[in-house]
Amino acid sequence: MSYSLANVEGRAALVTEGHWYDLESLSSGEHGSDPMAALLIPGRLAELTREVRQHTPDGVVDFSRLEPPVPRPRNVYAIGLNYQAHADEGGMDVPANPLVFTKFPSCLVGPNADIEMRSDTVDYEGEVVVVIGPGGKDIAPEKAWDHIVGLMVGQDVSDRAVQFAAKPPHFDLGKSFDTFGPIGPVMVSPDTVGRGALRIVTEVNGEVRQDGTTDHMIFDIATLVSYLSRVTTLRTGDLIFTGTPEGVGATQGKFLADGDVVTTTIEGIGSLTNRCVRGTNHRVC
Repeated sequence: MSYSLANVEGRAALVTEGHWYDLESLSSGEHGSDPMAALLIPGRLAELTREVRQHTPDGVVDFSRLEPPVPRPRNVYAIGLNYQAHADEGGMDVPANPLVFTKFPSCLVGPNADIEMRSDTVDYEGEVVVVIGPGGKDIAPEKAWDHIVGLMVGQDVSDRAVQFAAKPPHFDLGKSFDTFGPIGPVMVSPDTVGRGALRIVTEVNGEVRQDGTTDHMIFDIATLVSYLSRVTTLRTGDLIFTGTPEGVGATQGKFLADGDVVTTTIEGIGSLTNRCVRGTNHRVC
């Protein structure tokens, strides 16, 4: 049931072997071009992927043309302090239950988009992003993966000054500036990668800052899906940023600067490459 879904300039496309195939054309008009609608037909995506060799590709994958694979989620959830070493480096207690906040969907951008910064305290956080397929309420942990349509690479960019401007902290506000949610480069089906120990590497200008694996999560993906579903009904296209490993800039005094290039790679999924641009001086705090 493997597939890799991309958003090529607003159109749903299947990607294989470095080429992309427009979903509407590939299906002879059976399915439209909206990437959100494609999330409803994972079985068909897998069937069409198996048939691509019978078709001429629409082009070679050009990362500059890729937009968020899931462009209009209803909700974007995120998990804080979900790796022991990350909690330790910040001197914070490990939560007894998942620490959940939200990122505004308007912060989402594609895998090659610029990160627009408004302060000198902007930080990086490489993460696995879960895409909900069939929605549900009160999902049992052992059934959680049945409700996941795909995985992506994500960057939970954070303005630490805004995040900690109040007590309790503004997790949602400090992490929801425009461009603070790069995702992609594609959404891969869950069976494409292993569920145990996905390696997450974040580099800034070629220097490795984060290098961790998802087997160090405090609350694994199935637990997160189940936990959220006990509070709110999950819907197709909802996203979950699942937390970041240790090595963030705030604990090292290495915040992002104008011109920095952040590369986030997760094995089996792909890489984001985002250039940092110092924007206006309209500081929030």
